Amino acid sequence: MAAHRLFLGFMLLILGGKTETRLSVMEKLNNEVTPSHRDLAPDFKEKYFKQVLDHFNYNSLGNGTYDQRYLITDQSWKKGNGPIFFYTGNEGDIWEFARNTGFITELAAVQGALVIFAEHRYYGKSLPFGKDSFNIPEVGLLTVEQALADYAVMITELKEELGAQKCPVIVFGGSYGGMLSVYMRIRYPNIVTGALAASAPILSTAGLGDSRQFFQDVTADFEKFKPACRDAVQGAFQKLNTLAQQKDYRGIQSAFSLCKTPSTPKDIHQLMGLLRNAFTMMAMLDYPYSTHFMGSMPAFPVKVACETMLNGTDLMSALRDTVGIVYNSTGQLTCYDLYSLYVECADPTGCGLGFDSYAWDYQACTEIEMCYESNNVTDMFPPMAFTEQQREQYCSKRWGVVPRPGWLKTQYWGDDLATASNIIFSNGDLDPWANGGIRKSLSPSLIAINIPEGAHHLDLRCTFTELMYNFERNEDNKMHIWLCHLIILPFVLSPPPRESNPNDPESVIMARKEESEIIARWVKAAMKESS
Repeated sequence: MAAHRLFLGFMLLILGGKTETRLSVMEKLNNEVTPSHRDLAPDFKEKYFKQVLDHFNYNSLGNGTYDQRYLITDQSWKKGNGPIFFYTGNEGDIWEFARNTGFITELAAVQGALVIFAEHRYYGKSLPFGKDSFNIPEVGLLTVEQALADYAVMITELKEELGAQKCPVIVFGGSYGGMLSVYMRIRYPNIVTGALAASAPILSTAGLGDSRQFFQDVTADFEKFKPACRDAVQGAFQKLNTLAQQKDYRGIQSAFSLCKTPSTPKDIHQLMGLLRNAFTMMAMLDYPYSTHFMGSMPAFPVKVACETMLNGTDLMSALRDTVGIVYNSTGQLTCYDLYSLYVECADPTGCGLGFDSYAWDYQACTEIEMCYESNNVTDMFPPMAFTEQQREQYCSKRWGVVPRPGWLKTQYWGDDLATASNIIFSNGDLDPWANGGIRKSLSPSLIAINIPEGAHHLDLRCTFTELMYNFERNEDNKMHIWLCHLIILPFVLSPPPRESNPNDPESVIMARKEESEIIARWVKAAMKESS
């Protein structure tokens, strides 16, 4: 990986009423770089909001409530006048999204915005029924509609509490969170002025499109690097399939360093899913720098994977070492446990592990449709179908529910979005989710931004790793200024630096610039209308 280099420039900052000279700021820039990843977050305060359990049934659970976690920072806010940037939390702990979505806080520094990251019900610490949240019927209050209502109520009440009734709200989200941002603008346009939906597969998750598209696009990422890479992976899976047909289970255990010898077709199916999932993760997270989001990943993991596949002594061991990029990034595992590293669920692209995986599995059994298949013809993976019938059988057994295909399309308009407004749909060409979203602008206010060199919501990722500088602290030793150079430095430097991370491609730099300009226009128009 190329060495990281940071653009350092002269600038004038005013902190707490104190004006610093350009030279003194430069000295601090040079002397106080902090490399630790997990500490690189804005000065968020973690709070809990007393939230209604069931927004749509007055006879359900009385007036029951639960504590919904959210993060908030007002360090850039022009109190009472600046906009509110609200992240519609998705399927995980809200701190992980806050730490990996720096574009929002840096844009807030420019536009004087209040920033809120809200945790999705049933994820992280926002468990409506504590450890019993995933029992039946308690899990039944996990729906898109309830989550959106949570956000609408939270925004409304916090605006009242903070004296921000006239402050326009822009919602942001990536992946499923991006879907929620689209839905917020559609469902609550009275509350939300505009939405930035990054890598939001609102079409494919509504059952629209080709079920083969996703794994075909995962394959394309590796094929783009080198066609021989696809051939090697495809060949490795074919060899594995041959061993499985011969019931050479000991040979399979040896080839893949499995902790236990597989003994049934079910074990082989589990192995196939684990292997395929690793390639899905590397394609999604094919960032131009190392990351620690959803696990540790090297820079350009697709490139690393292909080089590993093509440089192996044989295809089977090469496949094992390649998936180790995901499952054994530390190199400390001596063997792979099939059932602890990967859990099969109603999402063929993977649900993850722990309570968050239960929540996403349930959502994939109800509203979120992901009947994606691989076939070893249009893609490089083993034939693994996942039909509506298979989904229904699984979900009925696991959760006691029957999926309702077409509900998201009915409820949130599917591909018939022409009457919506003020939504940015950003997608990266390297992201296998991209073609499940909106790739062409639908109107002057329904804007598609395509990022040729972008992986999964790279435009939101303006991360704090290697970009955080501690300029000055207040009496509590907590005050920080965070820099993502694209957003802040152009206002104080000439000429402006070309990137927020030294390895960011030009296409994502331009995408962020366009997004920031569009959002500024939305905010200005909303402020003018409310004045």
